[in-house]
Amino acid sequence: MPAYSYAPQPFVRPPELDGTATGAPVAIVGAGPIGLAMAIDLALQGIRSVVLDDNNVVSVGSRAICWAKRTLEIFDRLGVGERMLEKGVTWKVGRLFHGDDEVYSFDLLPEEGHKYPAFINLQQYYVEQYLLERAREFPELIDVRFLSKVVDHAASAEGVTLTVETPEGPYELAADWLLACDGVKSATRERMGLDFTGQTFEEQFLIADIEMDQSPFGDPGIAERWFWFDPTFHPGKSALLHAQPDNIYRIDLQLDIGADAKLEASEEKVIPRIKAIVGDRPFRLDWLSVYKFRCIKLERFVHGRVVFVGDSAHVVSPFGARGGNGGIQDVDNLGWKLAAVLKGAADETLIESYHEERSHGSAENILNSARSTNFMTPKTPIEALFRRETLRMAHDQPFARRLINSGRLSLPCSLEGFALQTPGEGLVRPGQPMVDAPVGNGWLLPLLQGAFTLVGFGEIALPDVGVRRLGIGQSDHPYPSHDDRAGYALQRYGTGVAYLVRPDGHAAAVFHGEVPETALREALARAMGRSCEREMA
Repeated sequence: MPAYSYAPQPFVRPPELDGTATGAPVAIVGAGPIGLAMAIDLALQGIRSVVLDDNNVVSVGSRAICWAKRTLEIFDRLGVGERMLEKGVTWKVGRLFHGDDEVYSFDLLPEEGHKYPAFINLQQYYVEQYLLERAREFPELIDVRFLSKVVDHAASAEGVTLTVETPEGPYELAADWLLACDGVKSATRERMGLDFTGQTFEEQFLIADIEMDQSPFGDPGIAERWFWFDPTFHPGKSALLHAQPDNIYRIDLQLDIGADAKLEASEEKVIPRIKAIVGDRPFRLDWLSVYKFRCIKLERFVHGRVVFVGDSAHVVSPFGARGGNGGIQDVDNLGWKLAAVLKGAADETLIESYHEERSHGSAENILNSARSTNFMTPKTPIEALFRRETLRMAHDQPFARRLINSGRLSLPCSLEGFALQTPGEGLVRPGQPMVDAPVGNGWLLPLLQGAFTLVGFGEIALPDVGVRRLGIGQSDHPYPSHDDRAGYALQRYGTGVAYLVRPDGHAAAVFHGEVPETALREALARAMGRSCEREMA
């Protein structure tokens, strides 16, 4: 039996079937990690939503497993980060092999002073379970409806009407906004006739999750990322090994171009390949899947009152852990903006900045993912020569080791240079995500995220313009202040400097020596997508 027990979620008769309108301003299609995170983000800002899903269980199979530090910090704000960290497998060391020889290793987070590690591995079904349980802590704000399939929608300048099929009949649901979080095969996108642009590669990879009591890494207390080029157990191809909770190990194996996916995912083909990797260790197959590399995105993420989030908007190959992590950054970017619009604090044009910033983020992910794909599976004689010589030299030439590309791992996207940021210079520049540090008896980022915050490091006065204020290493000010006994915060931000921080944790502006109130108001107005004249009106 599978390692995870899938509990079916009940169908609850919606009020629309009895002639009563729900009245929630936001409809979210898809109850995966992106849709549930989106609903929680909005609920934290007092915005009601209805989440619709045609299924009634969390995702079958481990699927997205590798969650990056920035994503964990966002999940922390949403209320599930610590639970994920407790359950997940923490790792930071990656090892690269050519043949059977280790040619390179890396440490992703060598410095101290961060609440969350560089990465954890945690199966998607656990993430969805935790998010669903968290969503149910907002019964007045989040209505999750399972076995509710959206079969049509009609959008106008004022809102969207969805047609929903259920086991007890169809109904129509009206909302101001429709957020399409319905994944790679988005029915919303297909109904609208929207096409992805980019590359779909011919190479296929097999995913095999196995349950095994003995760790293949030797020491059972150690979990790492191992990647092979041309290993003896899989000649001429690539392979990847990751650890997951519950003694589950993820193995990715490159297949021949044109291989029959159904045949390759059969136990007759898979079991000998797994034995070639793990040897005589007993194991049980838990989940199998075959996938192709894709690096594709929508030209536009915002279509009037319909907004695409996560895999419905962009898809990357899994090496580098940029898919689920990129989708959660979408949520982080969109949530506060949509809440501001619905509360009348910002114009609807602010949503356009979601497209601008996250289309940029997805393009960055696609660029890195495509480069990884081309190194792992060269398409031209020059690419093949570069890879062959890089791997050959990596055995004894340190410079060549850093050229090996088995997936540049997910990093947070910088929004530097986009319209909402006020240009400036600092150790963290406007547009970059703020960096964590221990302060007082806790951590810096939880104090900054979720609302506009003006934070000052060292003795710099922070004027009151109606946003949250916070001092680090300050005294005698009429707002909370925390000490920097460990010294990391001032080291990472400077002293006598203040940052205006967006609700999604990105710096919007930086001030040195003093914070002029007029300049601060202008930066705040700009970050909300409006002019300072309106801000002061």
